[in-house]
Amino acid sequence: MASGHPRRHAPRADDLADRAVDALIAEAMLTPKPALVDQRGCGAHHDLDLDCLLRSAQALRSTFLSMALHASVGTLGLELREQLGAIGRHGEWRMLAATGGSNAHRGAIWVMGLLVAALALTGTHRPTTEIAAVAARLARLPDRHAPDVPSNGSRACRHFGVSGARGEAAGGFPHVLNFGLPTLQARRRQGADETCARLDALMAIMSSLDDTCLLHRGGWAAVRAAKSGARRVLALGGSATAAGLRALLSLDAELVRRHASPGGCADLLAACLFLDGVQCPEA
Repeated sequence: MASGHPRRHAPRADDLADRAVDALIAEAMLTPKPALVDQRGCGAHHDLDLDCLLRSAQALRSTFLSMALHASVGTLGLELREQLGAIGRHGEWRMLAATGGSNAHRGAIWVMGLLVAALALTGTHRPTTEIAAVAARLARLPDRHAPDVPSNGSRACRHFGVSGARGEAAGGFPHVLNFGLPTLQARRRQGADETCARLDALMAIMSSLDDTCLLHRGGWAAVRAAKSGARRVLALGGSATAAGLRALLSLDAELVRRHASPGGCADLLAACLFLDGVQCPEA
């Protein structure tokens, strides 16, 4: 049951929505990313470009705002979970309308929506582990109204026996907390510029994640290529080094050749940037 009043010290809903959109835009603009849409081009995609991603991100602001508002006056339970699900499905409709039918951010609606709601529930000045744990509790709740319509991600989960975006969320976003954020923050401490810090955070996520976007398009061979390529970038000192950047561009060419794009990794990088921006607004 909803409490009816926003929590003390809770982040403003409009601020959370703005930061969620900003994180999606920052991920889209980050360049060069392997086989992902960026400022150079469409990567391995044929139905997405940078303008499409930016339109989609802006169209989702009202979705994240509504999620934050509902969570700020609600309690963690089935009612809120199903409210968030309904809002997310409407957000998918807005995304498709903005992109002319292209799936630019379906996975990001799930990931970012859970984190926006978790922050609205927990309030400010909470550790990221606590925010992720609340998001995980939400993710594990059922949504009785969700249509049983298979997606590319759910098909990949069944076929390849992986947990996908739902498992990542239900597990408390381990690739965000244990790979992306630590690498982002470590690279900054080491003096890397922000672009290189973010690229290396993406490489850290790619080095471990069984990305269902890669599995759907290229099977385990694409996942192995992504993981080994990302590990090589990091082993060579990251994208800030000449050798690391060459390895990143080689990985880009390899994944484009396979027509496989690590969209799940991109969603989790956006989640890293969102949490980092909320916790460290000056970053």
